Amino acid sequence: MPDESRSPAAELLRIEDLHVSFATDAGPAPAVRGVSLSVAAGEALALVGESGSGKTVTARSVLGLLPGSAAAGGRVLLRHGDAGLVDVLGADRRTLRELRGTAAAMVFQEPSTALNPVFPIGWQLTEGLRAHGWGTRASRRARAIELLDQVGIPEPDRRAASYPHQLSGGQQQRAVIAMALALGARLLVADEPTTSLDVTVQAGILDLLRRLRDESDTALLLITHNMGVVADLADRVAVMRAGLIVEQAPVRELFAAPQHPYTRQLLAAVPDFGAAPARPEPPAATPADPSAATPADPSAATPADPSAATPADPSAEAPAGPPVVAARGLTVDYPGRLGRRPFRAVDGVDLEIRAGEVLGLVGGSGSGKTTIGRALAGLTGVTGGSLRVLGEELGGAARRRRPRQGGRLGFVFQDPATSFDPRLTIGACVAEPLRVHRPELDGPAVAARVRELLAQVRLPDGTADRHPHELSGGQRQRASLARALALDPELVIADEPTSALDVSVQARVLELFTRLQRELGFAALFVSHDLAVVERVADRVTVLHQGRVVETGPTARVLGDPRHAYTRQLIAALPVPDPDRQAERRAALLSRRQTGATPA
Repeated sequence: MPDESRSPAAELLRIEDLHVSFATDAGPAPAVRGVSLSVAAGEALALVGESGSGKTVTARSVLGLLPGSAAAGGRVLLRHGDAGLVDVLGADRRTLRELRGTAAAMVFQEPSTALNPVFPIGWQLTEGLRAHGWGTRASRRARAIELLDQVGIPEPDRRAASYPHQLSGGQQQRAVIAMALALGARLLVADEPTTSLDVTVQAGILDLLRRLRDESDTALLLITHNMGVVADLADRVAVMRAGLIVEQAPVRELFAAPQHPYTRQLLAAVPDFGAAPARPEPPAATPADPSAATPADPSAATPADPSAATPADPSAEAPAGPPVVAARGLTVDYPGRLGRRPFRAVDGVDLEIRAGEVLGLVGGSGSGKTTIGRALAGLTGVTGGSLRVLGEELGGAARRRRPRQGGRLGFVFQDPATSFDPRLTIGACVAEPLRVHRPELDGPAVAARVRELLAQVRLPDGTADRHPHELSGGQRQRASLARALALDPELVIADEPTSALDVSVQARVLELFTRLQRELGFAALFVSHDLAVVERVADRVTVLHQGRVVETGPTARVLGDPRHAYTRQLIAALPVPDPDRQAERRAALLSRRQTGATPA
């Protein structure tokens, strides 16, 4: 960690009174208004704030990556070798070309868009070296292998010949970081570098960035909305809102005593794993003794025998009457291409969802979470086993039939922008299930129901007449929830509904989801890789690993007293929004890795 009394010579980046606006038909639209900050060698500065606060625009200005429609003022001073501090905003194209990659480099949010799918990883690593006239072909290849090894990619000489699609998401992000380091950049600008990664992969990327900071004196400008990541990695924090920096402080000081009301609001919205009790277990549907399900008797919510919550007997806690969802030995295969063997995404899964309860389905990327959700909705075929949804068998001999649940099932997709037709208004999108499944309703009745639904999810008047691109991410997700509830479903499947949202918007969407679920009484499958979110909304949790259930039970038991090593690994890798607690968790995780209790 850098010394608090930094000398000007230690500064790698200094931004002074930065203003950025974008040309629109209605005139200039300000995005950044008078931002000033600095980053020293060996320091990590986190730039946080909600969507549209100006974080990414500020970050892109550091490398002169603003679009032609942008007008920028102020100074962005970047240290460049013997030349000292160079003003990026006043630099010509040749100077910018020299600065990029050598003085500073960008690590983008989505590695799949930063990597070219038609070239091997090694070739892409050497591309910048070639452009800057660096070494011979053999020395460039050796440098590429060295970089892959430096960022922790196994078998770097073999992986250099791999294409991006042949690497996991975490390996792709490591390759992007290697590209940023290729020319010896002393400042890395990381724009949401872990947002699309699950917690175990995220922990590895954060470890890599920390090692670069501590061992190589690399400076980090970290753009993120994940306050757990901030607590884990940052030395200082700058909070942005509406293009302004409203607060700037050392990380421990900011978390312990935030001064600005917006900072306090931002921290209050963060789901803090383990800091609050999990959602209580709902009472059984028809208890023999009505008092058995009251809060006065904790044993009513948690079985006396812990083994009752293991995958061996998923029906042990089920109330009388048929469950909304019952899977036994559920198997889903994806066909192999070009004669290759099929890929088994879900392997012998048993699970149940009771009427009126929320089941959280958690696991890493590729664990089969989304596949199970799609199978329940009839969007993915079942290969083997039994799957009964809302009384209809979707597995076995019935697996080739289209499910007939109709309006009894709703689906909330991860990215509503891709699930809405951009040509239709929000009102038309929400009305679509009504027109398909309730043809007896006339136009005025449909319009009235749409108005009722949009009011129910707290969207303002006039939203029905707007198009999807005119709404914010949080508003689109609310509209997606309204569409899922249009037909009063008995079951709602929510696939990562908040993963793309910043923390303040996420908190409002989660509060809305929980309130509507309790008011309307629908059952839900809540798919997520964020354990803090699942802890807040789920009655029970099922943990998936490589297509199999490794643990299931009441939320408080599974997340508070995990029995399986993989569940413990997920919990240990989750960053919490408290620098002191997170430092303790990181030390414990490192100790477990050194003793072999947790895989690296």
